[in-house]
Amino acid sequence: MKIVLRSDVEKLGEKGDIVDVADGYARNYLVPRGLAMRATKGVVDQAASMRRSRDAKTARDREGAQAIAAQLSVSRVAVKARAGEGGRLFGSVTNADVADAILAQTGVAIDRRSLQLDEPIKELGPHDVVTKLHADVTVTVGIDVVAE
Repeated sequence: MKIVLRSDVEKLGEKGDIVDVADGYARNYLVPRGLAMRATKGVVDQAASMRRSRDAKTARDREGAQAIAAQLSVSRVAVKARAGEGGRLFGSVTNADVADAILAQTGVAIDRRSLQLDEPIKELGPHDVVTKLHADVTVTVGIDVVAE
């Protein structure tokens, strides 16, 4: 059965996409929950409008992410942490700590889940943190972990 998605459905498609699914999946799950509607001529025209608005929103989000990336790539962020002898930290610096430091020093609010640390930082000194701001925009933020 051909349907038009009314909202994003994981592993199936995005809002406005025309997809072919099993009849039972459409009748019993997608349509009753308002996630999709049967693809008729009028609905297909409406789907084109949905795709245009989705593409415009994606473009706006990408431009905003690129502006934030330009702002973050030129500055280094200092993160304060308690440290012992030899530069080892008591505890560690996590994604949330980095996100809070970025907000405090640059005024840019970053979701901690967009920061990609392989493992928490446990030593003083300079580190690079990859940040995924958008599906197409990633930036490397330089942080300096300093003792309190």
